[in-house]
Amino acid sequence: MTGISREFLLKAEALSKELFDLSDSIKLEPETGLNEHKTSQKLKGFLKNRGFNIKEGVAGMETAFSASFGGNRPRIALFAEMDALPGIGHGCGHNLSGVASIGAAAALKEALPDPFEMGEIIVLGTPAEELGIGKIEFVKAGVFDGIDAAMMVHASSKRCAVKRFLGLVRLNLAFSGKASHASAYPEQGVNALDAVILTFNAINALRQQIPSDCRVHGIITNGGRAPNIIPEKAEAGFYVRAGDIPALLELKEKVIRCAEGAAIATGTTLEVKEVGDMNAPMKINNAFAGVYRRALNSLGLKESPEPAEKNLGSSDIGNVSRIIPVIHPQAPIREGINIHTPEFADATASAEGHGALLEAVKCMGLTLIELFYEAGALKDIRRDFEESPF
Repeated sequence: MTGISREFLLKAEALSKELFDLSDSIKLEPETGLNEHKTSQKLKGFLKNRGFNIKEGVAGMETAFSASFGGNRPRIALFAEMDALPGIGHGCGHNLSGVASIGAAAALKEALPDPFEMGEIIVLGTPAEELGIGKIEFVKAGVFDGIDAAMMVHASSKRCAVKRFLGLVRLNLAFSGKASHASAYPEQGVNALDAVILTFNAINALRQQIPSDCRVHGIITNGGRAPNIIPEKAEAGFYVRAGDIPALLELKEKVIRCAEGAAIATGTTLEVKEVGDMNAPMKINNAFAGVYRRALNSLGLKESPEPAEKNLGSSDIGNVSRIIPVIHPQAPIREGINIHTPEFADATASAEGHGALLEAVKCMGLTLIELFYEAGALKDIRRDFEESPF
């Protein structure tokens, strides 16, 4: 381990109490996507006090920001996610991952002998990950132009350098029929809720014929007004996921055909809306993950044995991975605790949660030090990105 690496680790330890307190305070005031005003101010305030150049309202989002230091190449971005889940709070642990990114950047700024000579670090305060919005808006706004690579570390139940994500399309299916008294004049009604139920049944039958890495799941968002009124309006929302874009688009069309068949069977009309932008599948960069893995090894940390294909979700980070090299490792709170639960939110403020945060800070910083000081590392990452099949 180099002298700069040791100095960085000392700086990270010195900041740890302040980072833990900041993460805990964000956990106590959870804010949903695009509403992260207090969280954004806290993250920006921490970085501004340490001499970072702050830009607010990035990509047209009020809570988004960038905070940078340095000025040469390479230019590396760290994502600071900040949004919470409705009703659950920080059950995805963005209070840990966001604070870890600003902590790694701050400790590096203090540790590098001349940070303005080594390159540039850009912390991107990233809203609305749970809505699949923030990073996609960054892509549209050209935020990643001239950035060489990006990363973040997410809290989890396991430790890994490689994390896959499925592509995701969100569908809203709205059926229209005709209202009638459900007992006195049932023959005069056209039941939109029946169309929704038939859609669910058709999709359940479809599951036998879809690949193992594909997912379809949904809820009824409008099932009618009263049991004695045949529903003239009914709606369902579905998430369609797959491991690559062609499979995702094919599965989306199959789900829509299920709904179209249900509409024909019930005599209803169907309106299909795709909600928001597609979240692209993650493009894996093994060379980049290898740098992070060396950081883990230098700290004596071993990866969990589970394969990268297990426990897959989706994220807007997949869209970024299509235009620049990206990794999204995971740091463990403890085994057996799952994200998107109240238990996970509570665990982020525990000693184990703080341990995951500090691990993320240290591993991100050591990864960046290698990218700054080992010219071949970034070349290998770029080659991997260009040669990856999708």
